[in-house]
Amino acid sequence: MVGSLESALAHLGSFDDLARRDTPAVRLDPRSKVLATLAFVAVVASFGRTELGRLAPLAAFPLALAALGDVPARAILVRLAIASPFALGVAAFEPFLHRAPAAIVGPAVVSDGTLAFLTILAKFALTLGAALLLVATTGFDEVCRALRSLGAPRVLVTQLGLTYRYLFVLAEEAARLVRAHALRADGRRPTSRVAGALIGQLLLRALARAERVHVAMRCRGFDGRFPERHRGGFGMRDLAFGAATLALLAVARAVDLPAWAGHLLAGAGG
Repeated sequence: MVGSLESALAHLGSFDDLARRDTPAVRLDPRSKVLATLAFVAVVASFGRTELGRLAPLAAFPLALAALGDVPARAILVRLAIASPFALGVAAFEPFLHRAPAAIVGPAVVSDGTLAFLTILAKFALTLGAALLLVATTGFDEVCRALRSLGAPRVLVTQLGLTYRYLFVLAEEAARLVRAHALRADGRRPTSRVAGALIGQLLLRALARAERVHVAMRCRGFDGRFPERHRGGFGMRDLAFGAATLALLAVARAVDLPAWAGHLLAGAGG
């Protein structure tokens, strides 16, 4: 159990390590990546509950960002798998609630609910994948600075930054508690009563640590604002990246590319 907590802590910070490398995606201005990702998420969310095929061309954006950032596919897929129960919980009842036929794929008839189920999962994978790639190619602190530079509320940005930073502190406290119990219990798993006591101790330690951190930050002059770096204008590569992303999103939103490609292939075959 201790090993799993420490492993989770290492995975939590691994994206910041990826963002410190020198890759084409990392060299892009964080603001351009944030704007492109927000536009991508908005366009993905705008499609209907059964427009599964029209989402396919949009996969080009996360695939291109992953290639430019040299982000391992495993790093993204593992995190998508960890978060997938939330999407499955939202979509699980769709096949049972909507049984009307919606499409024919070979010999199989796909119901409206099944199509909606697959569409929800596709939207989840595309949007969360894009957000993970944004962090992996930018770093969470830089994402927060970019949001503030783009006019996001200061309170929201500060809360995001502090929450992310002190997840590591909370995880370290939890790992210490679990390690201390394991050493005293000869490796036996904690009972429900002991687990409740450990959670209570974790809460007390977290509150005490938060107070110490707050006092230390106030002593160093923290007034609710993180230092902001002065940024120049967008460079040519940032403009090219933004233009390519907007072109993809506009075409994918305006034109049913899979249906168009299907008609084109059918016409060529006839």
